[in-house]
Amino acid sequence: MGGVINTSGFLNTFGLAADTAHNSNMLGTITAMYEIGCCAGSLACAIIGEMLGRRYTILLGTCIMLGGTAFQCAVSTPGAMIGARIFAGLGMGFINSTAPVFQAEISPSATRGRFVCFQLTLLNFGIMLAYWVGYGFTELDSPWGWRVAVALQACFQIPMAVLCLLVPESPRWLASHNKSAESLSVIARLAGRAEDDPDVQALHSEICTVVEFERSIGSGTWSDLVKSDAIHSRRRFLIACSIQFFQQAGGINALIYYGGTMLTAAGLDSKMSSLISGVMFTWFFLASFIPWGLIDTVGRRKLLLVCISLMVVCFAVQAGMVSMVEKTNSKAAGGVATFFLFAYLGLFTTGFQAIVWVYPSEMLPLRLRAKGSAISTACNWITNYAIVQVTPIGMRNIGYKFYIVFALINASFLPFIYWFYPETKGLVLEDIDALFTGDISGPASRMRYDHPTADANDHGSKMDYEHNDNKVSV
Repeated sequence: MGGVINTSGFLNTFGLAADTAHNSNMLGTITAMYEIGCCAGSLACAIIGEMLGRRYTILLGTCIMLGGTAFQCAVSTPGAMIGARIFAGLGMGFINSTAPVFQAEISPSATRGRFVCFQLTLLNFGIMLAYWVGYGFTELDSPWGWRVAVALQACFQIPMAVLCLLVPESPRWLASHNKSAESLSVIARLAGRAEDDPDVQALHSEICTVVEFERSIGSGTWSDLVKSDAIHSRRRFLIACSIQFFQQAGGINALIYYGGTMLTAAGLDSKMSSLISGVMFTWFFLASFIPWGLIDTVGRRKLLLVCISLMVVCFAVQAGMVSMVEKTNSKAAGGVATFFLFAYLGLFTTGFQAIVWVYPSEMLPLRLRAKGSAISTACNWITNYAIVQVTPIGMRNIGYKFYIVFALINASFLPFIYWFYPETKGLVLEDIDALFTGDISGPASRMRYDHPTADANDHGSKMDYEHNDNKVSV
């Protein structure tokens, strides 16, 4: 939507062309209502997602999104567009809550982070494409410009629905729903081996053992999410929710949805803002290749701490430069402000974007993974809604000071990440329980601790470990 909301065709269709406070608020509402739908979809997924399974939950979400795309293309009033945005958001909520869990449960442990990076590179490609499509229609006054741009979503939604019918179900979901034979078959398929292969049998046995172990301490009810049990379910649930909140409160979607507006604040005219927005999100796509080689080597914690620290600097400098533009109309200050928007996007995709989607799935115990992931994703979307809703109002009313707010918010994340977030790179999902309990004699038998330097709960991650060289790890 960010690529079309400022086009004359869109503004004229909905009667929002005049630069008034009411119209600014309405644009924010139209944009932000998508997040409300996503939040509602995530919460609904928490109720029915575990019953449907990973594949069919994603398929349901895709079909709802396809209907929402058609709905958005057909409307001509702000109220109808708000309804269409909410409906489309419901589908995204189902997808967004389930896809990271599905991916984590079928990815090899040594490259799980890289697999998520690949997914998010494709996401950034979509954002880039949306902005360039929007730029292509900036000169078209006809409503067909924005309608065609919105309709192009279907070109990706239809293949996605077909793929849901072709991929296997998660072996961990199958095992947790008493479908042990199907779980074994999927593990063998993912590994490209026979079902009687010793490594396939060993991994299948471990997954089933963990399923039984987790059942022994709770059935996976809602109350188990906040229970302080043997595997620290409550702490893990709070970590999953907090990192999703941090991502959105840090301001990324203020930039994604209102990149053109922020560039205008930096002194660019409307047409140049649209052009530079396309260039900026092309950079966002290219920069998303950077974490491919870092997330499973440098690790989650270090990337978060370093990149968020630098994101604070970006917003602080941005505030100073936009202040100069407002007071002196300095082109040099506008150029520096634009550069730091590029820098912020590069840092975000390197050290925050992929980690936010892999980390909750790693944190949550299997029996609580669907419910916990859905609620943590709802935290992401409701925070996203708040940011998208207030951004045009904040930029209109307090100008450069809005960037200072984001700098302070990002700085507040660092102590929590340092003290409470454990490192999970390279761990099989079944090993995460041992990371919190320190019990290496239980189901998580793959982890071998050599010279532990601290208790498992100290800073959440200060422990040296290595994995036995297993040939099959999913």
